[in-house]
Amino acid sequence: MSQSNSDLPVLVSGGGIGGLAAALALVRQGFNVQVFEQAPEIGEIGAGIQLGPNAFHAFDALGVGDKARGRAVYTDYMCMHDAIDETLVGRIETGEAFRKRFGNPYAVIHRADIHGSLLEGAVETGRVEFFTNTRIEKIEQDETTRTVTAIDQNGKRWVGQALIGADGGKSVVRTQHVNDPPRVTGHVVYRAVVDKADFPDDLKWNAASLWAGPKCHLVHYPLRGGEQYNVVVTFHSRQQETWGVTDGSKEEVESYFQGISPKARQLIELPKSWKRWATADREPIDTWVFGRATILGDAAHPTTQYMAQGACMAMEDAVTLGEALRVTNKDWDAALALYQKNRVTRTARIVLSGREMGRLYHAAGVERLVRNSLWKGRSQERFYDAMEWLYGWNVNNCLNQA
Repeated sequence: MSQSNSDLPVLVSGGGIGGLAAALALVRQGFNVQVFEQAPEIGEIGAGIQLGPNAFHAFDALGVGDKARGRAVYTDYMCMHDAIDETLVGRIETGEAFRKRFGNPYAVIHRADIHGSLLEGAVETGRVEFFTNTRIEKIEQDETTRTVTAIDQNGKRWVGQALIGADGGKSVVRTQHVNDPPRVTGHVVYRAVVDKADFPDDLKWNAASLWAGPKCHLVHYPLRGGEQYNVVVTFHSRQQETWGVTDGSKEEVESYFQGISPKARQLIELPKSWKRWATADREPIDTWVFGRATILGDAAHPTTQYMAQGACMAMEDAVTLGEALRVTNKDWDAALALYQKNRVTRTARIVLSGREMGRLYHAAGVERLVRNSLWKGRSQERFYDAMEWLYGWNVNNCLNQA
């Protein structure tokens, strides 16, 4: 590292889960970090998400494992039912045998609780500065000094020794360097959180539960010690969609779930308000590094929700970046190349697998019958074997995934 820039901070564009994870990973390698967030405060919107064992390996590597564990709800199993006839399609136990196999549990958690755990960890280091109401709009680099300058919406220039673009699916950093179009899926997701008292007793399962229907599905699981339940419904829209988040309507949701069994259908009667996400992903790319700038999380590999791995992949990215810097003795050129090499294939597999899982969940006609027969008689060990590529990731093998 040249003397001219070694005292400069690393710049992180984006204060979400990926940005905070990156900040923690960088601090653990001895860097000072500046995080820029366009929102008025560092926070998180959304509802619940699922955490595989790989997420807990990442939390531990980032030094916030205890914080996250204290806020998670640990499930007994994952299950998929047919939303038309209530047939159990598959059930994966996530108890002791699962934990022994993968070294960590399966859990569900509110997005704000993940974000809060990472934020607390970052603040406690005393080496992360936060700048809100600050949108990074352009990146410049100086080959002589090996510095990166981030220019915000007011024209202010921020200079660092490197920049991490953790600025989400509509990343400015990615747009400047790649400028590839999003792939709007036409799938719409409604999310809501329902209090325990209002949730049906016959669905109060300690499980990540999915009801698969033709061109639609529903998901529910407990949050915050079982005091709340996350409810998610997804359907194929009849109209041309634009990527983004808006307020939703109960009437629209009901119109897409007419053939669903009463047991599953009661889920859409519960929420008092809905947020509506028109989803998109992007085609995987093999170049994430642009001089001393790189991308991470949704900026690098925006994906659909069907693998339940968006936040997990962002945290894995951060851990891998930190490890790459460690083994290269903080040589940014070598570290960024190693980071890219070890993340491109794995995250592309998530994006492409998400598309296939969406098709599987939403199967209709004969495809639905085939889907319902796929896992009959499958042992838990065979389920675990199929998940090894995903949940077997940890800090010790994160540089051996290419």
